This record gives sequence, C-alpha cells and structure tokens, in this order.
Amino acid sequence: MSRVRVLVVDDSPTMRAFLASLLKRDPGIEVVGSASDAATAREMIKTLDPDVVTLDIEMPGMNGLAFLEKIMTLRPTPVVMVSAATQAGSVAAVEAMRLGAVGCFAKPADGRGASMERELPALLDLIREAAASKVAPAPMGRDEGPVEDFRWNGMLVAIGASTGGVEALFEVLRNFPANCPPTVVVQHMPPTFTASLAARLDRLLEPRVVEAADGMPLQQGCIYIAPGGDRHMEVSCWPRGRVRLVSGPLVTGHQPSVDVLFQSVARAAGPSLGVILTGMGADGAEGLLAMREHGARTLGQDETSCVVYGMPRAAKAIGAVERELPLSRLGAAIIEHTGAPLASPAPSPRYFQGALHASR
Repeated sequence: MSRVRVLVVDDSPTMRAFLASLLKRDPGIEVVGSASDAATAREMIKTLDPDVVTLDIEMPGMNGLAFLEKIMTLRPTPVVMVSAATQAGSVAAVEAMRLGAVGCFAKPADGRGASMERELPALLDLIREAAASKVAPAPMGRDEGPVEDFRWNGMLVAIGASTGGVEALFEVLRNFPANCPPTVVVQHMPPTFTASLAARLDRLLEPRVVEAADGMPLQQGCIYIAPGGDRHMEVSCWPRGRVRLVSGPLVTGHQPSVDVLFQSVARAAGPSLGVILTGMGADGAEGLLAMREHGARTLGQDETSCVVYGMPRAAKAIGAVERELPLSRLGAAIIEHTGAPLASPAPSPRYFQGALHASR
C-alpha cells in the first residue's frame, strides 16, 4: 500500500519541524514538504499534489480559513486543520469543517509538544481518514436558498451524518424556510463541538437551530442537533413528540448513534422522512431501513457528492434508501416531500411560529 503523502503548512518553523517529525514516525505517512504561508503552500500543492494538507489558521498574509476556502474552490484537497485556534468546540473549528476540512486537531496554545505527542494517534487517525476521503468543488447550480410559502404537511425529518457532514448539513439546511418541518440531526462530533455547530447554523439559517436537550418539544421551525457525548438522541411518539436523551452503550461504534435516532423515529410510527449523508462506516443503515419498513420516505446522498460514501452505501446496499440524490438537490427534495398536502391537515404553522418567537 502506498504511503499517505502530507504537506505541512504552519507559519512557525519550530512547529513545522516538530509536526513533520511526529508524522514521520508512522511508516504509512510521507511528509512531502512544508510551507510557512498560503502563497508558498499554493505552489507546493500544485507541484507536489499531496494526499493531505495539514493547515494552521494563524498565518501571515492570508489566514488558514481563507486559504482553506480557496483550496476547496480551486483545487479540492483533503485538509486537516492543526491549529491552536481549532480547540474543541471553537467557532474556528466549526467554520473550518463547514468550509470542507475533514477534521480539526488542536495544537497546544502554549507551544509545548508533550500534549501533541500524547494525542498523536488521534492526529494520525484524522490524516488517514482524510486520505480516504474525497473532496470536490462547491456544488454548481445552487438554488436561490430557502423556499417561500412553505406549508408543512406534518412530517418529521431525521438526518444522520459523519465525515464531511458539517459541510453537507450547511448545504442541505440552507434550503429550509423559517417554518421548516421539525428536524432532528445526529452528526458524529466530539461533545464540545455540537453546541458550536448549532450556534453557527442558527446564525446562518432561517429556522431556529439548537443543541437538543432532554424533554424539548419537537416544533415546526426548529432543527435539533444531538449533543455529542455519552447519550443517544431519540424522539418520543409523533406528532406530539419530544426529544429524549438516553444513556446506553455505543451503537455501531457511536454515541450518539444515527441508528438509535432512526429506530426511534420508526417506532414513533408517524409520517416521517429519513436522510443519510456522507460518513464513514454503516451507522444509520439499519435504522433507515426500519423507517422505510414503517412507511417513511428515505433519501441518501449519492456517491459523487459524498466526502466518504460509507453510510449511504451501507444503507443503499440493504434497501434502506428509496432515492439517492446529489448533495445540491437534497435540501430541495426534503422540502418537496414535507410540503402540503397529506391526507390529514398539518398543525397551523402560525401557531408554531408564534410559540417559537415567544421562546427565543
């Protein structure tokens, strides 16, 4: 098997040398070069064509986030952010993943390397995950954004995602109007990231976006992000459902698990729509199948637009996916499926909007 070819980008010569020395300990990784700024890195990416770029944020001239956006637009390459600015749960870390970074690794703010050495296995795992991923330019032909005059038909939406999912969620949810269907989301992330993800989405999107808490009522116009940590997210009986955060073992290697969420939606036995996005592994496949067997509509992200075509592939293989679509069309498809009419009328959007504005 060929080694993963890595380009290290950091403004500190000491950190560049130290990071390169750490990566070289892994016989499966080859450090092909290092750069101190975006201009140098851009030329080295062109000439060296690395498998993965590690990228700092604080750099002279163009900062790492601006450079990341250019990389993803002009020459998509798997990127792992390695920066003191991407501490767990930071705004910078969430923004980096929104722009297309595969993951974030926090280097010590005090410049000491002992903690980096202790966390080296996690960094190596991130680099291997990045090397196995596929990145592409931003979707072409994007629509005009949130739809207007949306009338909800009563369906609950459940979404699961992992590697590449932050970027995918922003793309899908940007189509949602302020009075969108109640939407529950499991995105595989460490505990401190999910609150920042919810806050960032809430600032950028029309609907209200919150990190879910146990007992929250599921309301129209609200998107609920499962908190990372030691609990799974479920929904109770629909249509008067609530969020339930429950303790339990890892399921398909995750907590919270997409499978657990989807299985709970299937048990709720109300009209629903399940969506499985980019991610490594098979979490969500069995749960999506259960939803489909209980009458739910199910959508999957197609291989071409996935960063990692793992979870959608597993779901498709067992017949859980009714319809596959590219990322650029999924948001509109969700809104199309959840718009009126259904056999029974949906609760009044005006009531839910009033309740939401009163609770803000």
